[in-house]
Amino acid sequence: MTVTVNGEDMTLRPDASVAELLRSMGLPDRGIAVAVDGVVVPRGSWSTALHAGAGVEIVTAVQGG
Repeated sequence: MTVTVNGEDMTLRPDASVAELLRSMGLPDRGIAVAVDGVVVPRGSWSTALHAGAGVEIVTAVQGG
């Protein structure tokens, strides 16, 4: 299936979860926020399956001043 991640199309296996998406991108499980179709997904719900055509936004926390 294809989902859009931060504006870029990405192909995943059917019913891939948010956690699987993040692992496939090499992202950590902390310090990031994920929204699917405009709804923030709490880390405890990252086992939620994505659907074809989902719009995923991933934001990484940045330290600095």
